[in-house]
Amino acid sequence: MNKRRWVAVVIAIALLFFSVLSSTISRRNDNKKELSQVNELLYGSDEPQEKVEESGSSNKKIVKLVVEGTIVDDGTSGLFSSGGYNHESFMKQLAKIKKDSTVKGVLLEINSPGGSVYETAEITRALKELQKEKKIPIYASMESQAASGGYYIAANSDRIYATEDTMTGSIGVIMSSMNYSGLMEKLGITDATIKSGALKDIGSSSRPQTKEDKEVLQTFVDSMYGRFVKTVAEGRKMDEAQVRKLADGRIYDGAQAVENGLVDNIGYPDQALKALKKDKGLNDAKVVSYTSGSTNFMNTWLGNSLAELQGIKPSQEDLIRNIVESVGTPQAPKAMYLYGGE
Repeated sequence: MNKRRWVAVVIAIALLFFSVLSSTISRRNDNKKELSQVNELLYGSDEPQEKVEESGSSNKKIVKLVVEGTIVDDGTSGLFSSGGYNHESFMKQLAKIKKDSTVKGVLLEINSPGGSVYETAEITRALKELQKEKKIPIYASMESQAASGGYYIAANSDRIYATEDTMTGSIGVIMSSMNYSGLMEKLGITDATIKSGALKDIGSSSRPQTKEDKEVLQTFVDSMYGRFVKTVAEGRKMDEAQVRKLADGRIYDGAQAVENGLVDNIGYPDQALKALKKDKGLNDAKVVSYTSGSTNFMNTWLGNSLAELQGIKPSQEDLIRNIVESVGTPQAPKAMYLYGGE
């Protein structure tokens, strides 16, 4: 055999060995404790691990939190993240901060068009708890964009920074769907849905939308919109009426956002960090970020294949399904705090 085939054989044997090992341990341990220990040895821990960004006092820490990408829960842990925003990992980071008495400040860096309503609200709730229960100041720094849900999670920060060219705003709720009942009619296809009530298939793509459908869905979206407006009003100390004038879904650049009271200062993340240190007396603080505790094996093809075989890492099919369920489908649309231009 040539060299390439030998390599393939070795990989196959190794994969089989690890599969048998994991299956054997799983059968012998009902509580899965030993299997968990083996998996941690192979893949690492999905608990947040500190990474020092700037040295300083160990009794004073500023944590950099990063929200990068669309805010949805794709069902993966930090170890098996597909890249971009990972909701489970981010919530673990917030929980770690809550337990760490040495954390004296948070720099929230945001580059996101927004995302799911639930996940956005969950982040905001956790951030508020850090401010109220732990008295930890939070400075938000908007990068390329912090629109809709991206702005939502920043709204209650002690100070908000954006660059002049940051795209923000898009305050509101969107529920996107398609209706192809007209096409079905042209093709001679009829909707034969049996339902217990007139609104059981509300939002259906296969029948014309009724006036009642639209009224119910609009009321549903308006309710979420009201909570968004209230969050901004409370965070920015503005009247709700004033917020509603700004919150018609339009986008603003950073300079416009400052003029309208949605952002405090023009600046980049390093400038926001510098201001946080100065304002809160944290010039000697250590600056840290969080990473997953994955091993080198985890980042190999063999490690990924074994994790999928064990069922602890979702397959590509599972990942796609989880994302679709998070954002909704034309047949089952979901309300989103998401920039509508995406």
